[in-house]
Amino acid sequence: MAKKLWFQVGVAVLLTLVIIYMFMKVQSIFSPLVIIGKTIFLPLLIGGVLFYLTKPLLTWLESKKFPRWASMVSVFVVIGLVFWMFYGLVGPVLSKQVNALAANAPAIIKEVEEITKYTMSQRENFPDFVEEYIKDAEGKLSAYATTAGSLLIKFIQGVFQGVFLFVLVPFFLVYMLKDHEKFAPFVAQFFKGEKKTWIRKTLSDIDDTLRAYIQGQLFVSFLVGVMLLIGYSVIDLDYALLLALFGMMMNVIPFLGPYIALVPALIIAFIQEPKMAIYVAIIMLVSQQIESNLITPNVMGKSLDIHPLTVITIILAAGNIAGLGGVILGVPTYAVIKAILKNLYAHREGIKDAAVKSV
Repeated sequence: MAKKLWFQVGVAVLLTLVIIYMFMKVQSIFSPLVIIGKTIFLPLLIGGVLFYLTKPLLTWLESKKFPRWASMVSVFVVIGLVFWMFYGLVGPVLSKQVNALAANAPAIIKEVEEITKYTMSQRENFPDFVEEYIKDAEGKLSAYATTAGSLLIKFIQGVFQGVFLFVLVPFFLVYMLKDHEKFAPFVAQFFKGEKKTWIRKTLSDIDDTLRAYIQGQLFVSFLVGVMLLIGYSVIDLDYALLLALFGMMMNVIPFLGPYIALVPALIIAFIQEPKMAIYVAIIMLVSQQIESNLITPNVMGKSLDIHPLTVITIILAAGNIAGLGGVILGVPTYAVIKAILKNLYAHREGIKDAAVKSV
């Protein structure tokens, strides 16, 4: 029985649950490690994202006979130029729009409350099915508006607080660029034979998965942000740059991100001029159609090979477990786990085939 797959999986699940239970009982012992982990997690995450974004440039420079140190210096120069251009070209406009939004926030909130009150006062004139729909959607709409508003505020705050993160991010990025080839051999040295080969193959697949997701998703989000900025600028929407940047950031969240980004844009458009809300909805719809049918298939292809229903389930589950961080990291985490299990299954099948041939 011990050799049966179902028995091994059951034992593994039980042991995992026991470990989690014991960890929860003695978690106070590990609280210093948890605090350290929370402190370095975000700089490490940003450093990892920058590493995967700049790795193609590093590889290209080294293919042109640049030494590693010169390639790394060039990468940091390029990063500095990008941030300098962003600060010089986008910074003043973004700062102006943030200040204007902060100054107009009370008036916007009051306007939304008045619109909501007027709509609710006209409920008796609505058909029965519309009234039922409003009752069902009332709570959800309030929750969505609150979520979108809090995310927008967090995004604005994060733009300024993020400056402090870059004190630590360069240190992580330097060591990732310098020693990234040494990680797989370091881990594999503790194993021998076929297990060593399997470990290196699995780590390579994880690296390919993270690279495909990070590079592809960020590039797609950037293009979506550009499309939104062009559309918002054409219709002369207030806070066009801020809303486009928010839409670009939210597009990192698969499926749900565009809807979250649409809420504040619709509210501001409706307050500015009611018919402009229709234009905003059309702009978002067109940009998402272009992104889903043209950009994403050509940029990311089927590199992750995850069914859309699976993605939605992962996002909802990860959001309930870990909040916004879980929503953003849920899909790549699932892709990494899938790569590990895929290699584990292939390794197991390889052992079975070898055993059959030896008989």
